[in-house]
Amino acid sequence: MLSANGTLPRLDGAIFSDTGWEPAAVYEHLDRLEAEVAKPASIPIYRVSAGNIRRDALDPAHRFASMPLFIKNPDGGDGMTRRQCTAEYKLKPIKKKVRHLLGYPHPRPVPRGVYAEQWIGISRDEFGRAKDSGIGYLKSIFPLLDLVGSADGREGWTRDDCLRYLKANGWESTPKSACIGCPFHGNAQWRQLRDHHPQEWADAVDFDHSIRAGNARGNANGKPLLGEAYLHRSRLPLDRAPIDRVTAHEWGKQQTDIFGQIADAELEQGDPDGCSPWTCRSGTPVTDTDTAA
Repeated sequence: MLSANGTLPRLDGAIFSDTGWEPAAVYEHLDRLEAEVAKPASIPIYRVSAGNIRRDALDPAHRFASMPLFIKNPDGGDGMTRRQCTAEYKLKPIKKKVRHLLGYPHPRPVPRGVYAEQWIGISRDEFGRAKDSGIGYLKSIFPLLDLVGSADGREGWTRDDCLRYLKANGWESTPKSACIGCPFHGNAQWRQLRDHHPQEWADAVDFDHSIRAGNARGNANGKPLLGEAYLHRSRLPLDRAPIDRVTAHEWGKQQTDIFGQIADAELEQGDPDGCSPWTCRSGTPVTDTDTAA
């Protein structure tokens, strides 16, 4: 939107990497964004995909890039499967499209010095998440950090600045982009799904039941999960998980100062729910010791 109205330079394009299992509201939002903002400004939106992550997980013939599922090990201990889904279903399709746009599709090497500037919407309160892509043909740019905040005149827009801008331009409701059954959902997000999107909640509950013994291909190849897999961190079936409990993180969100700004602790922590390319909001990274065979 900032590019379309001339506040920021004109973009050559935008890429939406589709896991195939986003909430309906995300696809509706994207359609509206394309029709009302991108097309009038001649900014093409490229929709790319590596497949449907839900279908792939349940297909015994398909290689599955594992989700960070919560594991109850046979000895009663807790574990977590390795997170591969962001790299496979988000990053890989984006990188493939960028190479194509640059004119160097795989396997042609991208010459040194040829790159695309990739904008990432990191706000000032999430400065610590502003990192380079580590890819020679993708240079990460964080345009929100160069704008002046409307509330305090400091350099860099805060999350509140973004929300005010969206509301002022008729975009008050902006759904979070994350898979319907993402294990990194917090309790508030699970409740939102259950209370307001019953069909998607039923879909997530069904998937949670289906992956109890791990992904279908591993089981078909004689390599079953040693333990039980769950979508909720409680390691209980999703429809029985304690999602009505308000977490400390949720409570912290409600603690605001007299100006209505997000509390300092929240500014530093950011929002752990959801997943975004190169800026995955997933809490503590999964290590080898957290995985289960």
